[in-house]
Amino acid sequence: MKKAIIGILTVLLLQITTDVSAQTAYLSDIVVTNTRDHLLLYFTVNGCFTPEMNAAIDSGIETTFTFFVKLYEKRRLLWNRELADLVLYHHIKYDNLKGTYEIRLSEENGKKATVNNFAQAKKLMADVVALKVAPMDKMTKGKSYQVQMKAQLDEIKLPFYLHHVLFFLSLWNFATDWYAVDFKY
Repeated sequence: MKKAIIGILTVLLLQITTDVSAQTAYLSDIVVTNTRDHLLLYFTVNGCFTPEMNAAIDSGIETTFTFFVKLYEKRRLLWNRELADLVLYHHIKYDNLKGTYEIRLSEENGKKATVNNFAQAKKLMADVVALKVAPMDKMTKGKSYQVQMKAQLDEIKLPFYLHHVLFFLSLWNFATDWYAVDFKY
């Protein structure tokens, strides 16, 4: 009897793991451009909101996306030279009493945005818009460069007693692959 129960639980756990891992997060809509003063980057992370994550956010658990961005000057005979290494954080927390989502974006100095609509909150979390990667005076005309980017969901920090009850939350962690865009200035 014990073996049957353990077997059923194992199958259920494997099914949950398979369903969650089948959804792969990825970056899209990548645009590298510039103003007179700065190199700018735009991109969106897709496939990052699972039903489990949506439920956790709606229950008030603060969730953080971390974005990594690197800029390199490409060189033929030497290793590429790193010009920028940025880490951004997008935080979301649902306020059950007010029925609002509070989003903080580190690239906007942690300024808080409050929205009532979950779809709008998810868009704010998933989009990196006009990120200033580096000043243009760090770059030389005629040289080749590469921007690399990656997104990941930070591990959720729960009170100790909830780790035993909500063990499945570790199953919806995600990280995208590194994406790279080569360009010539």
